[in-house]
Amino acid sequence: METKRSAKILTHIGLILMAGFIALPFIWMILTSIKTLAEAEAIPPKIFPESVRIENYTQIFKEFPFAQYYFNTIIVTIASVVLQLIIVTPAAYAFARLDFKFKEAIFLILMAAMMVPGQMYLIPQYQIIQDMGLLNTLTAIVLPGIFSIYYTFLLRQHFKSIPRDMEEAAIIDGASQFTIFFKLMVPIVRPALGTVAILGGLGAWNSFLWPLIVNSTPEKLTLAAGLRVFVGQYGTHYPRMMAGAVLSIIPMVVVFSLFQKKFISSIAVSAGKE
Repeated sequence: METKRSAKILTHIGLILMAGFIALPFIWMILTSIKTLAEAEAIPPKIFPESVRIENYTQIFKEFPFAQYYFNTIIVTIASVVLQLIIVTPAAYAFARLDFKFKEAIFLILMAAMMVPGQMYLIPQYQIIQDMGLLNTLTAIVLPGIFSIYYTFLLRQHFKSIPRDMEEAAIIDGASQFTIFFKLMVPIVRPALGTVAILGGLGAWNSFLWPLIVNSTPEKLTLAAGLRVFVGQYGTHYPRMMAGAVLSIIPMVVVFSLFQKKFISSIAVSAGKE
């Protein structure tokens, strides 16, 4: 009994230390965002500022189009999530519930494509966007991410877990495939759709490399890519960069905090399906 208690205490201590280690960069980011430039660059580093510099947060809106970055990011995130759900959901349903020729072979090819590093797609994707005349537009940021093999797999696992009896009963009642899909299947996998929305939203919100590749005008950048403007030719204003980083992560932290239980349970369910 004493051994179990000691093990439990050690486990909790380990988890607390791990949580503190993970939180340390975020705490340092917040502290740096309220320092002066001299305090941020001081050697040895100063942990706490002598006074709170809220002007770091106000100056980023005055000196840079930060509000425009926020607006662009919101538009890109919403468009990406909506289009992903529209495309990925029926694709996952087809692979899980419908019978068609070469279904398993096609799905295996898609799964194999997940092994290819995303950087391999950058040049062909850029050439396609350029040929479409979409450079320096928000559409160029959204399009490459509207189909995800991983999200298709995630939803496919949930669709496969639904008993066939429910589908057969609906067919006997005269329901069409569209009715079964929209009125039976989609409501059942709603938690998984929420997970896809959260993951897709996080990916779109934090996208850095692709917006920089397809956009050369600062007004079309998103938040993650826009933070690069704080890196100057002769130096970097770290407090203002950290202030921008703090403002950029707040929405995603709030969203994940509100829906973390559904998110984690959905991932666990999909991992347990064959």
